[in-house]
Amino acid sequence: MSRHFFDGTGTLMRFVLRRDRLRLPIWLLSFASISAIIALAFVGLYQSAEERQAMAETMRNPAMTAMVGPGYGLDNYTVGAMTAHEMLLMTAVVVGLMSILLVTRHTRTDEEDGRIEMIRSLPVGRLSNLLSILLVLIGANIVLALLTAFSLTALGIESIDLEGSLVYGSALGASGMIFAGVAAVCAQLSPNARSTLGLSITVLLFAYMIRAIGDVMNDALSWISPLNWILRSEAYVNNYWWPILMTLAAAFLLMGLALYLNAIRDLGSGFLPSWPGKGKASKSLLSPFGLALRLQRTGLIAWGAGILLIGASYGSVLGDLESFFEDIDLMQQLIVQASGFSLTEQFIPVLMAVMAILGTIPVLLAVLKLKTEEKNDRLEHILSRAVSRNQLMGGYLAMAILTGFAMLSLAALGLGLVGNAMTEEKLPLGMFYGAGLAYLPAMLFIIGVAVLLIGWAPNLTSTVWLYLVFSFVVIYLGGLFQFPDWMGKLTPYGYVSEIPIEGMNYLNAAMLTLAAVILTAIGMLGFNRRDIGR
Repeated sequence: MSRHFFDGTGTLMRFVLRRDRLRLPIWLLSFASISAIIALAFVGLYQSAEERQAMAETMRNPAMTAMVGPGYGLDNYTVGAMTAHEMLLMTAVVVGLMSILLVTRHTRTDEEDGRIEMIRSLPVGRLSNLLSILLVLIGANIVLALLTAFSLTALGIESIDLEGSLVYGSALGASGMIFAGVAAVCAQLSPNARSTLGLSITVLLFAYMIRAIGDVMNDALSWISPLNWILRSEAYVNNYWWPILMTLAAAFLLMGLALYLNAIRDLGSGFLPSWPGKGKASKSLLSPFGLALRLQRTGLIAWGAGILLIGASYGSVLGDLESFFEDIDLMQQLIVQASGFSLTEQFIPVLMAVMAILGTIPVLLAVLKLKTEEKNDRLEHILSRAVSRNQLMGGYLAMAILTGFAMLSLAALGLGLVGNAMTEEKLPLGMFYGAGLAYLPAMLFIIGVAVLLIGWAPNLTSTVWLYLVFSFVVIYLGGLFQFPDWMGKLTPYGYVSEIPIEGMNYLNAAMLTLAAVILTAIGMLGFNRRDIGR
């Protein structure tokens, strides 16, 4: 390629850094801080080797393997080994998501908004824009690796040494780079930003799912997933560097492929075929709901398939739980079984909570699509016709509620159908379904928060994602870190009944639903009163 293809790359890198001068530091400092806080929390919670070994026994079961990856260092479960084993995978998934969002924002989104066309009219190379964002993300992930490593080392914890911390931080940085490469390739294949984001996240979910199935059932299958590669680094135990180098090599190959595809692609097009539209629009497009469904159906189908497969992958490990716990005397002493409930039934609320929060992501994407359409100056065309603001908001609101119902249903069906196929104990499918739908009022509350922000503080709508992350940390790690009960009550998921261990608390469900209705009504009032547009 001619060097002129890359003219102006340095200038564009400074432009990217200028645009993300707040976003990038917040991301990087958050990851480093959370890693350090979790390591310190483990020191306080598990102060003796006996307590850590007891925790190691709980991590040997197939359900936990599917969630956090295969255990290593379990015979000598130090604080370092515990931190890497229990936190590396989930943190790497979020780091990968960060890279996907940033690449999509600076490639396909800018292309749709006409910024790339304007930039190319200046004396810059054809590949300069894509190369600039990739170089920025490579630098950001290197900073993340070093910042995380030095933050963990500075804690002075005996088992968290510099070499292990560098491996841990580098594993996170490598995961960010490879999914930046994935997003860059998807940006060339997809015809728009929405498809780019949906396809990239589908790859991320597939990588998590195939690793979960492989780690439990067939180790060779796990090697398809890059998330499995970074786990094989075994930070703070064996400190292998070759899996990280393998991940980086794959990341650079993907980035090179993306640059090549970008060089031969016409601006505004994608390599995946775009099906020609109908000669006449469907009658469903005459309503705001029909339009919202049409704009988001591809991404929602991908999310639905991902949630169904994750439910199925979790269901596939339920059959091994009883035999696993029966073989370990220590577990019989550690676990206080709920009277009348099997161990399988006690794990269902844990798995369902994780899937419910994951299922809230497409729900928020559905309702926040309204803000995206406003940002792109498309709402004025709709509101200039015989469509009220309430009708417009109502269409996206109905889309989000329907999405939430569908995601919970698919998660419950995947978990129930495959779980019953793998266990001798056949649990009613209705029980799985009820355990899933119990989270619908919590989803409605999150939708209400999003609508409130759209109505009154549209520039702050991204803060709803921080609330969702907080909810995940509190619900997923609450038992592990022994968070106080009041922290769980700061998120709507903390009020959800743990079916089948608990009966359905209809009062809590009704209060969450009422709060959601109030938040939504206030948000719609603000949407009716404020100006529409940038």
